[in-house]
Amino acid sequence: MLSRVRFLVATLWAGSLWTVGFVVAPTLFATLSDRMLAGTIAGSLFRVEAWLSIACALILLALLQWGAAGLEAKRRRLLGALVLAMLVCTLVSYVGITPLMAELRAQAPSGVMDEAMRSRFGMLHGVSTLIFAVQSLLAGMLIWKQQ
Repeated sequence: MLSRVRFLVATLWAGSLWTVGFVVAPTLFATLSDRMLAGTIAGSLFRVEAWLSIACALILLALLQWGAAGLEAKRRRLLGALVLAMLVCTLVSYVGITPLMAELRAQAPSGVMDEAMRSRFGMLHGVSTLIFAVQSLLAGMLIWKQQ
């Protein structure tokens, strides 16, 4: 029973990552003519996604610690490592990179950044995107290795 709950939580987590990152956010930028508005909405969605990721990680870690008696130790360690790696991705991005990007946006309230700010924002966005891609791949591995 708890293995099914673990699978359900992992699937919810992976599905939410993939939906927000690869469907909703790109659709916002493709549909809205105001890139600032699209970025603001996407930022809000990624903030919700970060909190959902933290909750899913904590639930999965608890299930792996106390509800995985029938799971072989090697698989349990692997699943735990995947969950922790995904949690680290979330924390690095949400606590480390997102505030820096928000600070740059706040320094340009009209949406106009000078070349140096735009370059720094682009670099931070690129790093954040890379971390998100890694987390998304880890999510696929987490689902795959559940069985």
